[in-house]
Amino acid sequence: MPTVEELYRNYGILADATEQVGQHKDAYQVILDGVKGGTKEKRLAAQFIPKFFKHFPELADSAINAQLDLCEDEDVSIRRQAIKELPQFATGDNLPRVADILTQLLQTDDSAEFNLVNNALLSIFKMDAKGTLGGLFSQILQGEDIVRERAIKFLSTKLKTLPDEVLTKEVEELILTESKKVLEDVTGEEFVLFMKILSGLKSLQTVSGRQQLVELVAEQADLEQTFNPSDPDCVDRLLQCTRQAVPLFSKNVHSTRFVTYFCEQVLPNLSTLTTPVEGLDIQLEVLKLLAEMSSFCGDMEKLETNLRKLFDKLLEYMPLPPEEAENGENAGNEEPKLQFSYVECLLYSFHQLGRKLPDFLTAKLNAEKLKDFKIRLQYFARGLQVYIRQLRLALQGKTGEALKTEENKIKVVALKITNNINVLIKDLFHIPPSYKSTVTLSWKPVQKVEIGQKRASEDTTSSSPPKKSSAGPKRDARQIYNPPSGKYSSNLGNFNYEQRGAFRGSRGGRGWGTRGNRSRGRLY
Repeated sequence: MPTVEELYRNYGILADATEQVGQHKDAYQVILDGVKGGTKEKRLAAQFIPKFFKHFPELADSAINAQLDLCEDEDVSIRRQAIKELPQFATGDNLPRVADILTQLLQTDDSAEFNLVNNALLSIFKMDAKGTLGGLFSQILQGEDIVRERAIKFLSTKLKTLPDEVLTKEVEELILTESKKVLEDVTGEEFVLFMKILSGLKSLQTVSGRQQLVELVAEQADLEQTFNPSDPDCVDRLLQCTRQAVPLFSKNVHSTRFVTYFCEQVLPNLSTLTTPVEGLDIQLEVLKLLAEMSSFCGDMEKLETNLRKLFDKLLEYMPLPPEEAENGENAGNEEPKLQFSYVECLLYSFHQLGRKLPDFLTAKLNAEKLKDFKIRLQYFARGLQVYIRQLRLALQGKTGEALKTEENKIKVVALKITNNINVLIKDLFHIPPSYKSTVTLSWKPVQKVEIGQKRASEDTTSSSPPKKSSAGPKRDARQIYNPPSGKYSSNLGNFNYEQRGAFRGSRGGRGWGTRGNRSRGRLY
C-alpha cells in the first residue's frame, strides 16, 4: 500500500507530465492502490483518482471501482469527498453507470451526503440527460425499495428545476416511455408522483399530451373492469386515479369515459362503498368527483340511460313532503333530512348532463314521474329558503377574523351550497326546464390562486433525505353542520384525497400491494 509521500510523488509525476500523462500508467496505478491505505491515503486517493481519470481509459473500470469503494467507506468525510468527485467519472459510456451508482447512493441517511448525491446527479443530468435517466430508471425498475422511492422523489422534485436546453423534446419522450414501464406496477403514492412528473413536462401541455395522460390514468383506473364497491382497494384506486384525471379535463379533453363509468358502475353502488379511512364520507367524495367531471363530458353513447341513473340517485336525496294528519300537523315523527352537500353534487351533475338531452324531463319521463319530481323540488326549495335565511342571519355583520372560526367557515360553505342548489332548482322549474345557469361548486375556489403560492408548500431544497410518512390516516374527521333537518359538509376548498394502497400492475397481473415478489404494502 502506498504511503502519503508516495501518493504525492506519483501525483507530481502525473501533474508534471502534461500532455504525456497517459504514458505514466504505473504512477496512476499507485494512486488507485491508495484506497487500500489508511484514512489520510484514502482522502488523497479520493481527490487524485478523478483528476487523472480521463487519461487512462484502459483503467476506467478499476478507477470507478476504487472510487466506489471510497463512497462506501466507514469514514463519513472520505465518503463525502468521494461522492463529490463522482461526476468527473461521467464521461462517454461511463455516464449511465455513474448515474446508476449515484442513484443507489440516494439511500443514505446522512443529510450532507444526500445533498451531495442530489447535486452530483443534477450535475451529470446537465452533461447528458438521457444517460442520467438511464441510470435512474434502471434503479426505479430493478433497485431496492428505498432506492426506488428516493429516485422517484428526485425526479418529481428536481426535473422542474432543469432548464429547457436540458429537458429537450427527446428527453421528455424518454421520460414518458420509461414512466409507462414503471406505471405497469406502482403503489398509489408512486402513481401520484409520476402523474406530477409527467404533467409537468412541456411536451404534455398540449391537448394531445393531456389526452395521453388521461389515457394513462384510465388504464390505471381499470375502467374496463367491473367495479367492486365492497373492495376498499378497488374504491381507493378509482378515486385516486379520478382525482389525478380531473385537472386534465377541459373542453377539448373530455371526461366522458370516467363519467360513464361513474354513472354505470359507481352510482348504483353508492350506498355500499367501503373505505379503510375512518371519518371519510366516501359517498360525498365520489359525488364531488362526478360533479367536477360532468362539466367536461363529451358525447355519451348511452346518455339517456345514464341520465336516468343519475336522476334516480338524485331522487333518493330529494324526499317527498311528509304527509299531514287531519289536524294539519306532521303525521310522522320527524321531517326528512335534507342532504344539501349530496344534492348540490347530484343536481349539478344532472344539470350538466341534462344540457345534452334537454327534453329528458318533459319527453323521457311520464307525466306522473315529472309531477313527482316537481313536488320534491318544491319541498326541497322551501326548506332551502328557510336555511338560507338562517345562514345569512347567522353571518350578518361578521367580517375578518370572525369569519375565520371553524363554525363560521362551515356556515359560509353551507351558504354557497344552498345558493347553488337554489339557482339550479330555479332552472329546472322553468317550462320547459332550462339548463342555462352556471354556478361554481361550493368547494371550488372562486378566485385564482397564484402558482407560486401552491409551489411554496413543496419542499424541493430540503437538506435532509426524505422521511417515510407515519402510518395511519392523516385525514381529519369530517365535521357536519346540522341546522334543523339539514346537512352540510365542512370540507372546505378542494379536498385532498389521501394516497393509500398499492396499484395493481394493469398488465403485470401481480396483484395489489406487490412489486415483483416483494410486498410494498399499503401506504397511508
